[in-house]
Amino acid sequence: MKLSVALQCELVGLPRSTWYYQVRGETAENLALMRAIDEQYLKTPFYGSRKLAWLLGYNRKRVQRLMRLMGIEAIYAKKRTTWPGAGHKIYPYLLRNVEIIRPNQVWSTDITYLPLRQGFLYLVAVIDWYSRHVLSWRLSNTLDLGFCLEALDEALAVQQPEIFNSDQGSQFTATAFTDRLATRDIAISMDGRGRALDNVFVERLWRSVKYEEVYLKDYADGWEAEAGLREYFYFYSHERIHQALGYRTPAEVYAERN
Repeated sequence: MKLSVALQCELVGLPRSTWYYQVRGETAENLALMRAIDEQYLKTPFYGSRKLAWLLGYNRKRVQRLMRLMGIEAIYAKKRTTWPGAGHKIYPYLLRNVEIIRPNQVWSTDITYLPLRQGFLYLVAVIDWYSRHVLSWRLSNTLDLGFCLEALDEALAVQQPEIFNSDQGSQFTATAFTDRLATRDIAISMDGRGRALDNVFVERLWRSVKYEEVYLKDYADGWEAEAGLREYFYFYSHERIHQALGYRTPAEVYAERN
């Protein structure tokens, strides 16, 4: 009897999104260029395709295609791995001038491109704004809704926020996603289009993940990425001290008020 992918993952205790045998593929040259784009974009998120193409020495149309594949849109000031779904409700941004004073006051989520030696994946995470504690994360080889719901469900199984913030991507505006928040009376907040600082704590997390883990390790495949990120996120939340937290760890700050 041939078992479905979903059933195989269930039997070995893995989420469906960890089926990594078919990673997203490109030529070796394009993969190298995508990594270069990703590294430069972390440094200068305000650079569009024209400046990136000139800086990296490649044809602009090629850079534009790869940026779309990575989820980076030239005319916006932030990395975009998501776009609004047709007919999906867009919620207002609720956090302008709001003082964040306690854990579980605000959670946030985002998706980023993750380079591999022979392909790439997408990474989603849920983070508590006050403590910077990473509540959950998932990897996927597609920008589907499933891995975002898995990350959200894992976080909500433990606690819930007063406000949940995301960008306006189709994954986060989907009814299946927003209903999970609305049925718990969680206020839904969404970034203004092109406003990278509306989700600043997740943007900072991505910089840390990539410079302290991903670029250093150069994962061969999704299984290495899964294992490496599992170790890193534990380190990030439970061992890595943060100056902004008074040289305490995110997990320590998150736990002290819960």
